[in-house]
Amino acid sequence: MHRLEPDPVAAPVVQRIFTMYTDGMSYKAIAAQLTREGIPCPSAQDAARNPHRKKTAWQQGVVRTILINPRYTGHEVWNKQRKEERLLDVDDVTLGHRTTMTHNPAEDWIHSNEPAHEAIISPDLFDTAQTLRRQRAHAHSRQERAGKHNARPYALRGRVRCSLCGRKMQPATIRDHVYYRCEFKDQEQALSPDLTHPRTVYLREDVVCRALDQWIARVFAPDRLTATLEALSLASAAASTAQTRTPEQAHARQAIKDCERRLARYQAALDAGADPAVVTQWINEAQRDKETARKKLDALLTVTRKKESPLDAQQIREMTESLGDVAQSIQAADADKRGPLYEALGITISYEHATRTATVKSRPSSPYRQWSCPRGDLNPHAQ
Repeated sequence: MHRLEPDPVAAPVVQRIFTMYTDGMSYKAIAAQLTREGIPCPSAQDAARNPHRKKTAWQQGVVRTILINPRYTGHEVWNKQRKEERLLDVDDVTLGHRTTMTHNPAEDWIHSNEPAHEAIISPDLFDTAQTLRRQRAHAHSRQERAGKHNARPYALRGRVRCSLCGRKMQPATIRDHVYYRCEFKDQEQALSPDLTHPRTVYLREDVVCRALDQWIARVFAPDRLTATLEALSLASAAASTAQTRTPEQAHARQAIKDCERRLARYQAALDAGADPAVVTQWINEAQRDKETARKKLDALLTVTRKKESPLDAQQIREMTESLGDVAQSIQAADADKRGPLYEALGITISYEHATRTATVKSRPSSPYRQWSCPRGDLNPHAQ
């Protein structure tokens, strides 16, 4: 209860992770190697404390978390996190604040002067791993900057998803042709054993763009523009009625679920013979917290409904006309100019590998946005 002791099964794995990383292996390579060898990941090793986590494979984030944990050196560490209060809505301060935990910079951590428990990793090995992490991060950022400077334009970047797993398909140039591919490696297969997914799914860009350009030119032709606008207007109205999930709403819903779990535990404790007076106090507190979270969620939903309004046919017509002659633009555009055009038209593609079918959807969004200062006359200089 008061000391940390090495786990006889997990401690050697931690030591091996540090050794593998200092020998040159990446987070991803370490996770894949441990998964292939059948070594239980932390959530599988300690399943009782991780009922909400997957237990089938190692993750890169888990490897990184282990490598940056200074407690393995035997020293205790404090001040790694701090609480921050943030407004749920800057336009309506009456909704209150949300408390979040934020990580402090490593230089602000407080380490014990003397070892507080038995060490698993030597301080020298830990420092070596941190130095390598910084060097690799710096080298990776330089490669990203160089890659962005010389990046090849991909017309459908970020717009193609694999219908099997729902992930975005990544662009790649193979033999002078652009493909979008979804790689499903051993680690992903271990995480989703019930999903039948080929190791790699490919979709060729020029084949899709050829059919896509013909479709865009046809639906936005002058003789079909009215029908297209009516369809877009109906789609906009239907989308506006759907429930929008913001991070604040998700936090409020999670708080309600947490309160319900607390109530279930308290009821179980009461049935097991706990002190009724104490348990009743706990139940009352959980019910108050649940009611507070429910009120916040209702207020957030009300604000969201007020902010959202469906686009009518006239607004969509104005947006479409602002794009110019779509048919002419799509035929004359170069490969590097089609990306912004697809973005303006809100193009998204779902690729079904089994039937070799690409389903295209278009939902144009307004290019005009109006912003106002939330403090109004207190900032007359702000427009």
